[in-house]
Amino acid sequence: MPSDTQTVRVSKTPLWVGRILSGLVILFLTFDVVFKFIKPAPAPVVETMAHVGWALSLGPVLGIILLVCVALYAIPMTSVLGAILLTGYLGGAVATHFRVGDPLFSHILFPTYLGVLLWGGLYLREPRLRALIPLRSPKTP
Repeated sequence: MPSDTQTVRVSKTPLWVGRILSGLVILFLTFDVVFKFIKPAPAPVVETMAHVGWALSLGPVLGIILLVCVALYAIPMTSVLGAILLTGYLGGAVATHFRVGDPLFSHILFPTYLGVLLWGGLYLREPRLRALIPLRSPKTP
């Protein structure tokens, strides 16, 4: 009888698609982290922070929070915790863009697109998550 601590085999195709999706999310968010630490801040960063009503001095704080969340997501043992924390971070981005009246599909929903990629990648590479949330058609009688 398999125990909960034993690993379940994942077929190669979903595993690699999940790794690629997760890698894209990690790459994009790491790129965002780097821009939060550049001094002096690039013009687009200054403009965006002013537009959403955030002080430029909060950039490094947001960068540290995002870096911790991305690191947790990238480590297989803590990836679910990282995904949960990143979902909260991205939800804050949705709320911020919504509050300032940014365009729906390009600004407000962009963090949602990242969240879908984030959870989709994790779902495909983590069999325990697939067991917890099975996506299958209902059985017909």
